[in-house]
Amino acid sequence: MSINTFKLEEYLAKYEFCSPYLLCCSDAESFSMQELLAMATLEQKELWDNLSLGYTTVSGLETLRAQIARSLYPTLSLSNILCFAGAQDAIFCALHTICEPGDHVIVLTPAYQSLLEVPALKNASVSAVALRKENNWRIDINEIKKTLQSTTKCIVINFPHNPTGQVITQEELKDLVSLCREYDLWLFSDEVYRLLGAPHTPWALPAAEVYEKAISVGVMSKAFGLAGLRVGFIACQDKTTLAKIERLKHYTSICNSAPSEILSLIALTNKNKILERNNKIVSENLVLLDEFMQNYKDLFEWVRPQGGCVGFINYKQKESVDEFSKRLLEKTGVLLMPASLFDHKSNYFRIGFGRKDMPKALEKLREFLV
Repeated sequence: MSINTFKLEEYLAKYEFCSPYLLCCSDAESFSMQELLAMATLEQKELWDNLSLGYTTVSGLETLRAQIARSLYPTLSLSNILCFAGAQDAIFCALHTICEPGDHVIVLTPAYQSLLEVPALKNASVSAVALRKENNWRIDINEIKKTLQSTTKCIVINFPHNPTGQVITQEELKDLVSLCREYDLWLFSDEVYRLLGAPHTPWALPAAEVYEKAISVGVMSKAFGLAGLRVGFIACQDKTTLAKIERLKHYTSICNSAPSEILSLIALTNKNKILERNNKIVSENLVLLDEFMQNYKDLFEWVRPQGGCVGFINYKQKESVDEFSKRLLEKTGVLLMPASLFDHKSNYFRIGFGRKDMPKALEKLREFLV
């Protein structure tokens, strides 16, 4: 079975590295190598200085996996963690393993395209359950229940959500887990933005900590702003399934970059420091966006994001958002991400506010609107 063109990634490949003002980025502000190494403990610095650039273990450096568990999944252990070359590698290997021909998979949309495409690649049938602006882009358990079939194998969620920036509460997660347990379903939870943002209620626990058939996906790229490391990971209580997923990794990335594993270890050891800085940038940028949305409420509207560093804005004019984004890019060099790249039939676009230079890009958008 052939796989469809990855619209979002092709769009970024074409424009991301030649557009001077990126107003659609989905990651937090990054760090220089010098900044990150300055955070290392003496033991970590020694690991770095004496690092051999050979192959690494397929499952990931034990010290790193232990730190991932300690920092992000404290009720789990390193044996519940499997590392990958970024979240995309994790998504592919995990969904390709648990989905079989004839299975039915439910995916909350709009969604990162691979969350829909990988189950389809295994000849599973995929039902999209749309998050709705009228419900503030929140999960609707009743809509999911209505979509269940006798062959349903897995429910795929993504919170904090890309592109809307909405979150799942602990109570909502509890209800979803109860549903999955009742029907013996897998819960695949893309949590790459977790801990970035300021939700109105405390963060829900990672799905893998509360459900025995849940897979939680994390990555160094988004909340930590370290996309260049290409280190992602999954957490899962089911070690038999983890072993199957690991076997598939032999056909994709095989193992992680040795330098990236050490740098990820350093970053996770400094989790609080890094997240504090990145959340400060997000908070300050949201203040500017609040003002922008108020000043241009005749042109734009949104449900204010609670988590992550992206939001979904409705362009309220008759002109298509694709044409608006094209004119904006050609005249100012400001890059937006139209909803069509998420197969969302609307006049929305994704805006990103996790980077320090977001105010410059926002000012260019203001000048364009004058």
